[in-house]
Amino acid sequence: MSSSTKPKSVKRYTYEWYVVIVCMLAYIFSFVDRQVLALMIEPIKHDLHLSDTQFSLLQGFAFSLFYAIMGMPIAYLADRFARPRIIAIGIALWSIATAGCGTAHTFVQMFAARLSVGVGEAALSPSTYSMLSDYFPKERLGRALGIYSLGSFIGGGMAFLVGGYVIALLKHATAFSLPILGEVHAWQITFFIVGLPGLLIALLFFATIRDPQRKGLASDINGQAMKVSLPDTLRFIGKHRATFFCHFVGFSFYAMTLYCLMSWSPAFYMRHFGLSPVEAGYKLGAVLLVANTAGVFCGGWLNDWFLRRGYRDAPMRAAWLGALFLIVPSVVMTQAEEVGGSLVWLVLAMFFASFPLPTSAVAMQNLAPNQMRAQVSAIFLLVSNLIGLGLGTTLVALVTDKIFGSPLAVGNSMAVVNAIATVLAFALLYIGCRHYRASLEREASPSAKTPPDISVASATPASSS
Repeated sequence: MSSSTKPKSVKRYTYEWYVVIVCMLAYIFSFVDRQVLALMIEPIKHDLHLSDTQFSLLQGFAFSLFYAIMGMPIAYLADRFARPRIIAIGIALWSIATAGCGTAHTFVQMFAARLSVGVGEAALSPSTYSMLSDYFPKERLGRALGIYSLGSFIGGGMAFLVGGYVIALLKHATAFSLPILGEVHAWQITFFIVGLPGLLIALLFFATIRDPQRKGLASDINGQAMKVSLPDTLRFIGKHRATFFCHFVGFSFYAMTLYCLMSWSPAFYMRHFGLSPVEAGYKLGAVLLVANTAGVFCGGWLNDWFLRRGYRDAPMRAAWLGALFLIVPSVVMTQAEEVGGSLVWLVLAMFFASFPLPTSAVAMQNLAPNQMRAQVSAIFLLVSNLIGLGLGTTLVALVTDKIFGSPLAVGNSMAVVNAIATVLAFALLYIGCRHYRASLEREASPSAKTPPDISVASATPASSS
């Protein structure tokens, strides 16, 4: 390599990782805005007169419902137009929606605000997965998506830490009087503090991130890059139905355990061990920042390690290993007699619960043609959010309210849901390895065609709109 070309290569390599870092920052704010609600469960329930089941609807169903409505249209745009602009608009909208949660005085108002926060996941992850797949080769994609995925748990940890700090700061104040809004509670102030700074990230994204050339484009029988519609994407998924069933549903049950731990651990430690919201926030924030970020990194690293050794099913293989080791700690952490012992098991559970974030994304991006990547990701996140977040968090509340009949039994409810979800995740992902290998071989075959008469042309770049 000549001296004239080396600086250009280094600069491009540096910019790629800069994009990953900015995407990770956006993901951090996404999870801060989404997760901070869990720490304030008791004051919100008290002031809005909610049951555990109603609160679970705010945590999970309200967020996932918006994704069910808007995820596919946004992904359709991301497969055709400049992805950074779509992400920047999404960041701005969910930041405003989070601040809007601080204006809620009824369950309906809070539900509507949480519904709008769902635009974060709908705009961010499918577009980011697609964009990073064009910036990085397959052998580096696992690490890139792993670093991006760190944002979810850095954000979740910061939500608990910042939430705990704000609660401690405002613990002697019961209400504040603000212009226009009038009297608001301390927990409402928290939503303003964590929501509005996201607008700066939206501005950074819009100003500094450029859309990469699209690679791995689907082409027609004449070799021309094609625009792929939603029916085309659905036919592609149907062509590999066994693979996508095991992937979508297996990772969704994996996500169910993760969201159960993240959403209900604050309530469990406050109710079962008597921790204050501040204590719970600091302890759980530390766990997420250490255990979950390490788990995401190791999941991405393990995927790349398997891939370098010739395992074409590397993302599925890394995921089922994580699910296998998650089964015991996700249950035992709720049954420990001492808070210290419970936290040790929680660290192990959170570590292995984080494996699927990079691996689920890598599996989809490696199989789908470029023009389908955001749409396939959106369909997966739709299923994952409805099953893992919407159904999972509500199942814990329903078991607590309807079967055990006491809020103090939330730990037992978590154990039941976690045990079932992790076993199902392990079984489906293990079986899915065989189907995934077969799908990759089918798409690599010279005679392979993805409907309608299109095939993956990995060497065909195209500029974004």
